[in-house]
Amino acid sequence: MSHHDKEMSWGDWIKELDDPAKNRHKPEALDHITVLDCSVANMAGSFATSVLGELGAEVIRVEPPEGDPARTYTPWGYMHMETGLGYLNEGRNKFHVTLNLEKPEGREILRKLAKRSDVLVETCLPGLMDEWGIGYRQLSVENPGLIYCALYTYGQFGPKAGCGKADVDVVNQVYSGVSSVTGEPPEDPDNPKASEVPTKQGNWMGWYAGGAWAAVSIMAALHYRTKSQKGQFIDVSSGEALGRCINYGLTYYQDRQETIPRVGNYDVGVFPYTYFKCKDGYAFLSGFSDINWKALCTILNRPDLREQFPTIFDRLDIANMKVMYKEIEKWTLTHTYDEIYDAVMDYNKNIGEGIVVPGRISAPMETFKAENWWARQSFEAINDPYYKEMVVANQAWKMTESPPRIKWICRPVGGDNEHVYNLKLGLGAVQLEEMKAKGII
Repeated sequence: MSHHDKEMSWGDWIKELDDPAKNRHKPEALDHITVLDCSVANMAGSFATSVLGELGAEVIRVEPPEGDPARTYTPWGYMHMETGLGYLNEGRNKFHVTLNLEKPEGREILRKLAKRSDVLVETCLPGLMDEWGIGYRQLSVENPGLIYCALYTYGQFGPKAGCGKADVDVVNQVYSGVSSVTGEPPEDPDNPKASEVPTKQGNWMGWYAGGAWAAVSIMAALHYRTKSQKGQFIDVSSGEALGRCINYGLTYYQDRQETIPRVGNYDVGVFPYTYFKCKDGYAFLSGFSDINWKALCTILNRPDLREQFPTIFDRLDIANMKVMYKEIEKWTLTHTYDEIYDAVMDYNKNIGEGIVVPGRISAPMETFKAENWWARQSFEAINDPYYKEMVVANQAWKMTESPPRIKWICRPVGGDNEHVYNLKLGLGAVQLEEMKAKGII
């Protein structure tokens, strides 16, 4: 490190080293890896291979001849240039080929592709690829280094693995146990209102949790292969993956033989740690430990609240939470979010006896306009050859030596360009020569 570097602030120094806009010339961690994405109607598989593609892997997306149904997942049927909005996010950096795996010709092509690939991801019902002769047992004979990842709600074995249910995000959510604690608490459990029932999460968290753990396990398997020269089979249940995120719910049941109830915006582990209505929207406030609760009561000028609920155990009683919530909201309702933020940060900086954390509930357009997201290139405007200029959500991580990157958005099933291998294989004559010419096999 030079003398000049030592004089720079940490923020300036790490931005210089870590700036995504300056890092596209750097190496890619997985640019030596080829991935076959055989996931169908399943965003878990698509997300897993998006991560691998962002890190440099060559991802070949294998779709049925009519295209993956995931291309149609979109709000109210709205399509952008014949592509659903969900797939615009998860088709990134991928080459596309259509193969009819229900026909012998298509399976033969997949065998050839798998022979030269490092990773295969699939989301079929358990055993279907094996039944077709293109499962891990068969493909690993010709390619012992193949890492084969299968995703399914209930996993590849167990009493539910053969139930025949399709893998869908909502089932992953309810199987995880997370839905049981999501939603508003019923005032009358025997006659709950429409808003007082177990509630699915707002986005595809079951699928995204499965895809995230699949990507992590695939990279671990790639690392293991460098030492052992062996591939392996990876069995990921997206329901179990989201269940891994359930924090203390299972442990609570084991200890108390009770389930944690739905408590809406309260939190049975910490309070205050929730949203409060303010003059121009909603503000988040966190100050749950004793010292931080003292700080919040000081900001509110409510020493009586601190005296009434002095310990964290007092504040974890649901009945007490309701009282505290109303009293805190009396203050937030008289202030804008900016006023709340200024008051909290003034205390944090100048008094510093405990810390209160503020936050704003942002509408999508407010998030889109937030300077910090753009400064960190969390959003990126890409001038795509097909979809033209679009803004997409970028990676959540930065890397100083082998940073991830988005090269193109996605490709339609039809068309003819450098990122589409639209060969309609298995429908008629198998175009082996064309695939060889394009370097696919």
